[in-house]
Formats: sequence, C-alpha cells, structure tokens
Amino acid sequence: MIRIAPLVALLVLAGCGGHETGPKITKAWVRLAAAPGRPAAAYFTIQTGHGDDAIVRVESALVKRIEMHESMTDGHGMSAMKPLADVAIPAGGAATFAPSGKHLMLFDVDPVVTPGTAIPLRFGFASGRTAEAEAKTVAAGDDAPY
Repeated sequence: MIRIAPLVALLVLAGCGGHETGPKITKAWVRLAAAPGRPAAAYFTIQTGHGDDAIVRVESALVKRIEMHESMTDGHGMSAMKPLADVAIPAGGAATFAPSGKHLMLFDVDPVVTPGTAIPLRFGFASGRTAEAEAKTVAAGDDAPY
C-alpha cells in the first residue's frame, strides 16, 4: 500500500494540471449566394481556451478563398464592409460572427455545395492552434438555422 501512495499522488497532481482547452466553434452556418459566382457568407460563435488568441485564417476544402470581414454603418446610414486581418479573442472570451457584423466571405464555393450540404471549416490561430467546424448551409433567402 505504501508503494502505491506516491503513484496515486502523482496521478492526482497530473489531473490537476491546467489542461488547456482549445478554441470551440459553435452554431456555424453558411448562407449561400443568391447568384452563381457570388460569395457566400459564414457565421459562427467561437470561444477561446485559457489564453488570449486571434483567428488569423480560415480554410475549407470546398472553398477557394475565405476572408474575414466586418459590416458597419456610418452615422449617415450608409453600410460598408472592411476586411479584417485577424480577430482577437480574449482569454475565456468569445467572438460572434453574425449578419450585419463580423462574418466570413466565401469566394468560389464548390458547385457541389447546395442547401443542406455541410461545409468543413478549419480555423488557424495566432498561437498556432487550429480548430474545425462543420457549417450548415442555407439558401440565400432562408432563415438562419440557429
């Protein structure tokens, strides 16, 4: 029994260590373009683990190019969109990509993608970590699935 005690203590201490949880993507969805050849838009919520981080890229096997953008309205009611090089997410915080705010622009979506097809998304972070999500797709005029 005495020989087992140090081993049990070591296992307990190992279990108490700061287990790093990676970024978690939820409610990922894509609104497909109304016209062929136009970009689609993707939305989601992302939560970080224990440390500050930033999304620096998003990729998909079914999309040729993905850019992060933010929509905004100026004081005169004019809407504009600007590209984002990265999106910072504080430790334990979250970022929401939603219509009329931050979103992904998906250029040259593979024609096999139709409403109901899942689009795999792979997120790259400044820390070197990655995370993946499957985004549900809806047609241009359809409501969000969440």
